[in-house]
This record gives sequence, C-alpha cells and structure tokens, in this order.
Amino acid sequence: MKILITGQHGQVSRELQQRLQGLGELIVLGRDQLDLADAEQIRQHVRAQRPDLIINAAAHTAVDLAESEPDAAFAINAIAPGVLAEEAKALGIPLIHYSTDYVFDGSKPAPYTEADTPNPLGVYGQSKLAGEQAIAAVGGEYLILRTSWVYANHGKNFLLTMQRLLPEKPQMRIVADQIGAPTWAGSIANSTRALIERWQAGQPGAWGIYHLTAQGETSWFGFAQAIGEHLKAQGKACAELEAIPSSAYPTPARRPLNSRLDCSRLQQQWQVSQPLWQDALRECLAQQH
Repeated sequence: MKILITGQHGQVSRELQQRLQGLGELIVLGRDQLDLADAEQIRQHVRAQRPDLIINAAAHTAVDLAESEPDAAFAINAIAPGVLAEEAKALGIPLIHYSTDYVFDGSKPAPYTEADTPNPLGVYGQSKLAGEQAIAAVGGEYLILRTSWVYANHGKNFLLTMQRLLPEKPQMRIVADQIGAPTWAGSIANSTRALIERWQAGQPGAWGIYHLTAQGETSWFGFAQAIGEHLKAQGKACAELEAIPSSAYPTPARRPLNSRLDCSRLQQQWQVSQPLWQDALRECLAQQH
C-alpha cells in the first residue's frame, strides 16, 4: 500500500511518519516538495504517485497570523483539501483530513457533536470549515477528523512553551475560561493507524466527519498546572500560576470558550477510542527522556 502524506514537519505529520511504519510505503511531501497553495502542483503530485490513500496532515495553523493573511490560510486550509478530495475520488481512494474545534464558536454549554452547526469566530476556523465543506462537496470516501489543542514533543505548542517558560519565571498568568481537551499528536496518529487498519480489513465505519480528541476536559490553566506538576516532580523550578479570563489576554483571533468535542460517534462507528488527556500527556512526557 502506498500512503501519500502532505506536510512533513508538522506535529501530526511527524507522529504519522513514525506510527504508520509497516502499513505500506509512506510518501511524505513537505513544503519543499509541494506548495499546497498551488492546486496544479497538488494534482501533478497525486497523479504521479497514484497512492492508495491520501492523508492531509498539512495546514496553515497560525491562528492569530491567519487574521492578517486570510488568502494564505484559505489557499492551504480550504482550497487544497478540495483539490486533494477531487484527486482521491478520481483514483477511487480514501482521503483522511484533520480539522479543528475552531469551526465552532464555543457558545454551546455541552460538548459539540458532529450534528452541531459550525460558526467559526476567526479566519483560521472559517478556512478550516471551508476545507471541510470542499471535501464534503466532492464526496467519495473521506474522513474529516476534528481535533483540539494539539501538542507534541516537537513543533510550536503549549506544552513546549510552558516547559520553557515555567522554570524561568516567578509568576505566570494563564487563561482559565477556555475549556477543551489537550490532544497529543501521538494519539491522533495512533487513532489514524487504527482507522486505516479497519478500512484495510474491510470493516470501515461510515465515511464523513468525526470528532477525535483526548477524553476528559480542562482549561489552559489546568493544562499548565499539569505540566508544572511534572516539572516539580523532576525537581525543577515552576512559576506560580494565576488563573485569568480570556478578556485579560487579548489576541488578534478570538478563541471559543467551549472547545469540548463529543467523540462517541468515532467509537460507535469505527471502534476507535481515545485516552484520557492526563494519560496521553504522561506518555508524551515519558518520551522526552
């Protein structure tokens, strides 16, 4: 089996390259090989490779930057997924694509299900929603996996930022009114492998949109506390944390206050479930040493 993966150095792509070993030949196209803002280039690459499966792990993920460069965000997050979907459908192969909790506005009091109507607050969420819609409009066999608060031992993310800053500073103010599930890129890659194996075994669930985040919930403040506890357990210094509201930490892009996603449909349809966020964090941290 030939698996084409877009994105090379992203958090999810790097974990996929490690965890999909043995499933088939992995063709990884990073920014140097493939410009996702160039639809014609995407078509040429897919047609030249003729893969059995496409995984789109590339995205314009700089949430605040997207506000000032919407064209770049839409080219990569909205137009490119639609082109990949067209090429996958033409080859009669599945497309796996990752989306985000940011397609919702966060005003719902309960976790979001796949049936809830998206209403993104900013350009990043709008571009990711447009990508979902482009894939759905093409049809064919696709999985859109919405995740949230992704972190890993590489790249730019909250975990690595906190591990750097907490030992340096006496105090830190962390947003406490945004609630969600920190999701390890390793868990996303493990789940992706499980989905591919079910499809290969001829037992796929229904194609479509699914939520895929760690189980449980916390705030950014709670996530920072958990990272701080780990630092202290290693005998390292840790800043004193102060919980603040989002209003005290203005950013160019608005964030949803409720990022919780209900992932029960993925379990029902594909028998793929996620670890608790605390357990996944422990596993990720154990791999740092």
